[in-house]
Amino acid sequence: MRLNKNIIGLILGPILFSVIMIFVDAEGLSFEAKCILASTAWMAVWWVTECVPISVTALLPIVLFPITGGMDLSTTTAAYGHKLVFLFVGGFLIALAIEKWHLHKRLALNIIRFTGSNKSRVILGFMLATAFLSMWISNTATSIMILPVGLAIISQLKDDPKTIENENEFFGKSLMIAIAYSASIGGMATLIGTPPNMVLAGVVEESYGIKLNMFDWMKFGVPLSSFLLIICWLYLTKIAFKFKNEEFSAGKEEILRQINKLGRFSNEEIKVLIVFTLTALGWIFRGSIETIFPMIDDTIIAIFFAVTLFIIPTKNRKTNTTLLVWDDTVKLPWGILILFGGGMAIASAFGKSGLALWIADLLQNLDNVSLFLIILIIVTSINLLTEVTSNMATTAMLLPVLVTIALAIEVHPYFLLIGATLAASCAFMLPISTPPNAVVFGSGFLKIEDMFKKGVWMNLISILIISLVVYFILPYVFDMTAELIPIS
Repeated sequence: MRLNKNIIGLILGPILFSVIMIFVDAEGLSFEAKCILASTAWMAVWWVTECVPISVTALLPIVLFPITGGMDLSTTTAAYGHKLVFLFVGGFLIALAIEKWHLHKRLALNIIRFTGSNKSRVILGFMLATAFLSMWISNTATSIMILPVGLAIISQLKDDPKTIENENEFFGKSLMIAIAYSASIGGMATLIGTPPNMVLAGVVEESYGIKLNMFDWMKFGVPLSSFLLIICWLYLTKIAFKFKNEEFSAGKEEILRQINKLGRFSNEEIKVLIVFTLTALGWIFRGSIETIFPMIDDTIIAIFFAVTLFIIPTKNRKTNTTLLVWDDTVKLPWGILILFGGGMAIASAFGKSGLALWIADLLQNLDNVSLFLIILIIVTSINLLTEVTSNMATTAMLLPVLVTIALAIEVHPYFLLIGATLAASCAFMLPISTPPNAVVFGSGFLKIEDMFKKGVWMNLISILIISLVVYFILPYVFDMTAELIPIS
């Protein structure tokens, strides 16, 4: 079945490209815009079918844009070296250091330790730890790291004489789902927490020349993520899974055992923690730093502290002379960086070719539809689409289109762009929807039926919350008084 899907995608992409190039001759559509439209259609088919790796598809603009005449090679390739790409390089390097020296595990275990020992609170502890780590580390890495800790806790429940036998599996299901959901929700809180947020920052800067810095996003993303996390915890522990016996005395003992196994803070852990803290403070207080260094930027802060990781020495120099060595960089998610570059190339081409304005003209009739209904439709559509497609590929493909829709219906683009970006992180129904879902599904505690039945309600909850928050709260967080016109 998968082979057929791959073959169909491989063939359909070039065919759709050829059909648009040969037969489409719409009024007002320039030749350059038609080239970009055809190329994007080809990429969309390959992204949806995943007939080749999605990062490979993201390289197509380097071939298609210059050959067709849609956009020259220098402008196209410049998108892959966008400064935001290097912001994420810096963030990923810091995350690698946190993982390398096991600081992430210590942070997670101590968060879980202080939340209590009954079942609901154990789940809350795991959700808080997972969400916090996912703010700074990829949600895939976070869920992979947290999973063994969760499995150890579940094994302790089996040996607890105070628990009912069938509650072992019940608790296991709820904990696995909680880890997956909180990894996705936590990533929404920061710009580097999840790929769709990266795409949003790039599209906003590429389309409007506006920099979304870390603090700008966190003052909106952290409260929203925290609220959604609390709602998710209440849903999982009070509605989706109701424990007959909340007591779980063995859970705390297992957490303490794992903390003791880690021992005291190592010299390297302390140094990485200092670098991580200084980086976060630099992002948060960048506005104040700019008064002294006007050219400071989130990217500069990230790369500066990432570089220091290759300079700061370790205590034991037999295996590692510094906190990070060059061999560690093979673990960087290069595919995500290329995918992000491809999204930036599309965003740039939409504006420079005139395709954005052409699409905007087609959508002018939407200005009679209520804004809340438009937001709800977009959030619902993106949410359902990302159940079966990559959330980064989806946002890279659709955010440039939403820029033009916002222009056509004369609304502030943040309503549509931020709504779509948040929705892309809330696919909870299927194992294939997000890497965290796939990771916990592999634990053996869950069936597809379990994920679907619990996830469909969490999807609906997130759709409603995101739509309401974007419509009512967003204007009070971001300055949305000025009209934004895309840069041509």
